[in-house]
Amino acid sequence: MSLPAEDELDALLPRLKDPQYCSRYLSAAFRDSPETFLVALRNVARARKGMSKLAADAGVNRENLYRTLSEEGNPRLDTLWAVLNAIGFRVSLEPVAAPQPARLRSV
Repeated sequence: MSLPAEDELDALLPRLKDPQYCSRYLSAAFRDSPETFLVALRNVARARKGMSKLAADAGVNRENLYRTLSEEGNPRLDTLWAVLNAIGFRVSLEPVAAPQPARLRSV
């Protein structure tokens, strides 16, 4: 997944108001890389709440929020949790591959 250029971001932001679109966008970014996910999360935050309102709702400092949601960001789990909760999302996990059936041992 490639992140949008600044001029493409203007076209993307209105689509990010749709929760289903956001879910697919964030999921694709998460599968790509941690850096891509953090920038995508910042884009969703800007579109859905704005950074100042999000910072207040998540209980984090606005400047720290910008730094956290940058490509170099390394958020603590509780910060990430608060940001996702504030924009109305939760994490869902799925297995990477189908589990192999257990084999019975003959005795």
